[in-house]
Amino acid sequence: MKKITSLLMLLCLITFSTQTAFADEDAVNDTTTEFIDSSSTVTDDSATTVVEEEIITEEAVEEEEESGLQVLKKKFIEGGAGFMSLPLICLILGLAIAIERIISLFFMSINNDEFVESIEKEVSAGNLDAAKEICRNTRGPVASIFYQGLDRADQGSIDVVEKSVVSYGSVQMGQLEKGLVWLSLFIALAPMLGFMGTVIGMIDAFDAIKAAGDISPSVVADGISVALLTTVAGLIVAIILQIFYNFITSKIDGIVNGMEDASISLVDILVKNKVVKA
Repeated sequence: MKKITSLLMLLCLITFSTQTAFADEDAVNDTTTEFIDSSSTVTDDSATTVVEEEIITEEAVEEEEESGLQVLKKKFIEGGAGFMSLPLICLILGLAIAIERIISLFFMSINNDEFVESIEKEVSAGNLDAAKEICRNTRGPVASIFYQGLDRADQGSIDVVEKSVVSYGSVQMGQLEKGLVWLSLFIALAPMLGFMGTVIGMIDAFDAIKAAGDISPSVVADGISVALLTTVAGLIVAIILQIFYNFITSKIDGIVNGMEDASISLVDILVKNKVVKA
């Protein structure tokens, strides 16, 4: 799973770099087009008016045809790469962890009813070794817990089996929740980084007011709008990662409930078939 996480992070970084390069290329092309259009309008006043109207019409059409991805790239550039990249890094790392956890949890999920039924069939026939082999060949925490319980069934005491199941269940819980602490960190960190960018942007806006000696909207509007973009970016990242976090925790809760039910079934099977003493 570490390889999967690394590949996901690398893919996200390559995608972001490609999109940034395309944004820079579009900006260069737009600048070249504007220069050519402006140089062709030096003949007379009537021709200049016609060309300017055509340029304005083309720009209006281009603005209407902007896709969501282009708008995101535009806002990213307006917010400043220095501060907008910090929430983006949190998003990339958080998504890598979340996707790795989701894949792992789905891989660990099995049909508990069929598994318990197969174990009960072997235990009823007195084939504990066959039951252990089924546990070894089955993925997931439920099979691991069953193996630990069956491995200590020869000691003849139900208390030993229960303690083994509970202890190993705690170990499996830690495996299920691996990486969630980092995901929760990115959820809390992304808005903080956004707020930090906003505060610094506001400081720059007030510095601009001081330098201009004027508090007109034109002096501070651009600085404030750019500063607020970092807060929006941080909040969007936190919302996205929070959705993934809640989905993962709900999936873990379902697996844990299945582990508890299966553990009770294992104890009942061992007692019913007199493998251990109650």
